Amino acid sequence: MNGGQDLGGGHGFGPVVPEPDEPVFHGEWEKRVFALAMAMGFTGAWNLDGSRAARESLPPAEYLSSSYYKIWLEALEKQILANGLATRDEIAAGRASTPAAPVARVLAADSLAPRFRAGFPSDRAPEAPARFAVGDPVVARVMNPVGHTRLPRYARGRRGRVEAVHGAFVFPDTNAAKAGENPAWLYTVAFEAAELWGADADPGGRVTIAAFEPYLDPA
Repeated sequence: MNGGQDLGGGHGFGPVVPEPDEPVFHGEWEKRVFALAMAMGFTGAWNLDGSRAARESLPPAEYLSSSYYKIWLEALEKQILANGLATRDEIAAGRASTPAAPVARVLAADSLAPRFRAGFPSDRAPEAPARFAVGDPVVARVMNPVGHTRLPRYARGRRGRVEAVHGAFVFPDTNAAKAGENPAWLYTVAFEAAELWGADADPGGRVTIAAFEPYLDPA
């Protein structure tokens, strides 16, 4: 979707100012939001790509004026409501007023560390040979889906070249909508800055993106 999160090439947002010795969390509430997101995601009511889609679907003005974990919280509440796991009144009150809805899994404290150590791999066995090889010229498709996508707007319709082939991975666009993992080949594609930004680009600059095969056509 074309939302507030897709800022590549946009002006007027000011410089990125790194915070020296930045802590992982800036407040206790952020820890709680992170824990809630992990616990609710573990239930299986939605997947990682669904969580990203929920965050990106927030109204742009709200997204751009919210802190990182405020975005997580707003998206989490949206997913909980959409999946019937709580009501607005229960969220506002901070307590349940009805019996808990059934879920497929519950995250227990003793399983947390092993689960995170195991990671969350999204690589899958390919269902077909890769369409492109290193060195192939490609063009990113022009697309404006209403659902989740990982193809940035600034690259759409632009010509690039494949720099690496990484194997097949869960395709976020369909997985976010619970329409199947549909493993797709993933490539590193390089674009010359002038191809993306025109004559105002940094001379000699280049940008690389991770692009799934359904995003690309031969150039």
